Amino acid sequence: MTIRVVLADDQPLIRAGLRMVIEGTPDVVVAGEAGMGAQAVQLTRQLRPDVVVMDIRMPGMDGIEATQAITAESPDTRVIMLTTFDDDANVHAALRAGASGFLVKDMALEDILSAVHVVAAGDALIAPSVTRRLIAEFAGRPEPRPRPRELTGVTAREREVLTLAGRGLSNAEIAARLHISPGTAKAHIASLLTKLGARDRVQLVIAAYDAGLVSPLHDDR
Repeated sequence: MTIRVVLADDQPLIRAGLRMVIEGTPDVVVAGEAGMGAQAVQLTRQLRPDVVVMDIRMPGMDGIEATQAITAESPDTRVIMLTTFDDDANVHAALRAGASGFLVKDMALEDILSAVHVVAAGDALIAPSVTRRLIAEFAGRPEPRPRPRELTGVTAREREVLTLAGRGLSNAEIAARLHISPGTAKAHIASLLTKLGARDRVQLVIAAYDAGLVSPLHDDR
């Protein structure tokens, strides 16, 4: 299956770099490019791509608003957010808008291409350094933290898995930490997605925070 991608970034050089890598990959094609969020929404509406690689900061409609519009109108399209991260204060908003991946721009282009494959397959990906910053962003919000979410129907083992997933651990790392097989860890993740009504692994990070299972003080990877 060919993965169709829309590149949305107001920096032509970023788009050119991504296009160059994608054009060298037989199963991924660039379906379109946009320099603004509104253009990305329009292109997605017209082209129905599998993945949109979206800059979080663009003139006019920013990446967060564009992501929210895209995931509402085109639920089968996955969005990967790109950010410089050191100066972004809207990480949690982007993920709540429905992004399935969150990567930093200084990552190797090949790693971003790998992320395209991951999210197109229905999984989600957050750069390891991003997960810790994500939780810090949640905790730093000016509004009071809401009452912890009830995890109805979640078993004790699933609660442990959710905690570790919320700290950014992979299935293999969760398996090693809990002394279970990677297949069992994957099954627990799948069960949590169903029970919590989460679209993907990114939303499990949010669920772990909302349930009070993770905080910036926990970084014991």
